[in-house]
Amino acid sequence: MEDGHKFQEVSKPKYDCLLFDLDDTLYPYSSGVSVQIAKNIDEYMIQKLGVEAAKVAELNYSLYKTYGTTMAGLRAIGYDFDYDDFNSFVHGRLPYDVLLKPDPVLRGILQSLPVRKLIFTNADSKHAIRALKTLGLEDCFESIISFDTLNPSNNTNPSHNKDGSESRSTTAEIFDFCEHIRRAESDMVLPRTPVVCKPFDDAFGNAFKLADIDPQRALFFDDSIRNLLTAKRLGLHTVAIGTSVRTTGVDHALESIHNIKEAFPELWDAEVKHEFVQYNVGIETSVKA
Repeated sequence: MEDGHKFQEVSKPKYDCLLFDLDDTLYPYSSGVSVQIAKNIDEYMIQKLGVEAAKVAELNYSLYKTYGTTMAGLRAIGYDFDYDDFNSFVHGRLPYDVLLKPDPVLRGILQSLPVRKLIFTNADSKHAIRALKTLGLEDCFESIISFDTLNPSNNTNPSHNKDGSESRSTTAEIFDFCEHIRRAESDMVLPRTPVVCKPFDDAFGNAFKLADIDPQRALFFDDSIRNLLTAKRLGLHTVAIGTSVRTTGVDHALESIHNIKEAFPELWDAEVKHEFVQYNVGIETSVKA
């Protein structure tokens, strides 16, 4: 007699983790936050680092494109400053309530997702928390992987000597990055940065270890094509936000993060449903090693 017991193999959901960038991903570029951040960085370079105003715009953009963030580039070429002071000047002065508004639609989408959700941003945790709270999303994520998380040993005060006296880099110590760009000296080895950040492999690798993420089963949302290309090469499934055009090396493209439910209905069809848990980001702000 044929055995009447049938055993059906239950496959695991394709994704068990959703990794979200913050700025220009959970809210649109049109909010003006990124424009204001760029202005604040320009002002910091002029007021705090003594960079000539005429060179600031070019230097800011070039360092960002080369090193992932302007801060990382400034440290690479020799500028000596306190990370907290930089972040406070650049992000701490943002008019969050003016530029960002609560997003109950996105909140509902995120809360209904039966999948682990994390923030992965190059910004500091204070900025991430304030932005999420303003958007009404502060309890929608398990944790925040931020500048602070990826640079715990570097987040000191490099602008002071051991005896407490102030130390400033001299002009002779600063690598002339703008001149390098103009000459296009491709054979020259650029100075390295001590800052760990996207889009570089070490930032992603550290995030995977700190948050116990299997890149093969994670979906990564970001507005930066550079970040997405690194993520794809390292095994993540990638989603470009802010565009409907899917470029080479990116798996999906969404005009808005609000389109996630239409694009990935399978996220709501997981075999194992998890009860929604509220996360208090104000208390647990980052992944701990």
